[in-house]
Amino acid sequence: MSITIDKFLTTQLDELKAKGLYNTIDILQGANGPIIRVGSKDLINLSSNNYLGLATDERLKKATIEATNKYGVGAGAVRTINGTMDIHDKLEKDIAKFKGTEAAIVFQSGFNCNMGAISAVMTKSDAILSDELNHASIIEGCRLSGAKIVKVKHQDMPDLRLKAKQTVESGLYEKVMYITDGVFSMDGDVAKIPEIVKIAQEFNLITYIDDAHGSGVMGKGAGTVKHFGMADKIDMQMGTLSKAIGVVGGYVAGSQKLIDWLKVRAKPFLFSTAITPGVAAACIEAFRIMSSEPQLMERLWENGRYLKDGLKNLGFDIGNSQTPITPVIIGEEHKTQLFSKRLKEEGVYAKSIVFPTVALGTGRVRNMPSASHSKQMLDQVLSIYSKVGRELKII
Repeated sequence: MSITIDKFLTTQLDELKAKGLYNTIDILQGANGPIIRVGSKDLINLSSNNYLGLATDERLKKATIEATNKYGVGAGAVRTINGTMDIHDKLEKDIAKFKGTEAAIVFQSGFNCNMGAISAVMTKSDAILSDELNHASIIEGCRLSGAKIVKVKHQDMPDLRLKAKQTVESGLYEKVMYITDGVFSMDGDVAKIPEIVKIAQEFNLITYIDDAHGSGVMGKGAGTVKHFGMADKIDMQMGTLSKAIGVVGGYVAGSQKLIDWLKVRAKPFLFSTAITPGVAAACIEAFRIMSSEPQLMERLWENGRYLKDGLKNLGFDIGNSQTPITPVIIGEEHKTQLFSKRLKEEGVYAKSIVFPTVALGTGRVRNMPSASHSKQMLDQVLSIYSKVGRELKII
């Protein structure tokens, strides 16, 4: 006999809670800045992707208001009917210029980018080599394409070369793509772009870099590919408008032919209303600021190094991050949840990350310092980490 949906949901939710895998969503009273208010308490915020502090920048607010007054609150249609306004066109041209590519296409979210772009290029006649720690949106985009998916050991270049050779020489596939995050969001490590390019050229692989956490952070803001000087060697660069850019949305940058193809084949582009004019205007302003104010990125990196050094000196396991992303790896799920809870009680908001976002037994609290954090805030964070870490016998 079929069970009811209520029984199914009750059983599954109870199981998650028993295993320490249930995530409680907190509601913010106010903006998502370096200090946030949850309930009746102000907390130092280390859980936001607002790397450069642009989500609360007055210039972006002004641009949003002006564009809303001019164009209205919504685009009113999908891009291919009459939802493309000159402000959308300007944003895409600005992104392409910033990224050093021929063209770019904007989607409603980074998740939509990967769902739409991967499945528009790859089909069931193809194969995709995918890093085993790739973001969930990449995994879903690969599945949607119908292509054969081959997992590659995390940033293991000999394994990539072996699987590229086996897949290409099998003769079973029309096209073969290698896809990876540029910056891995849970560990903060960086893709080995030069080595990836070398292998891709040897086996004629299509290359796709998801630079959600590299955009606005690496390569003077232009991303991980630009950091390595490989903008002309990577076929598809994906980035978000919702992290360092501070707004919402995503984009793919590449050749003009690629963007022309995505505009007629990427389903989220074809069947979703365009981003709002206000969002487009705020993004345009964010790219202008990043181009003219490198000190924002310099401050982000300085704060990242300061927090990392402090946590490492206290004795925490911070993994091997190469970016401002700073995990504190606890391991066991219940202890990870308790650690995050105690930090919050003491004044630091750093959410626990557990399975299925990371592997079982590798639970962590992920810290995301921003350009907006002051040294005084970070010193307070380190003091609280020291107290709670000793209390729970983590250090």
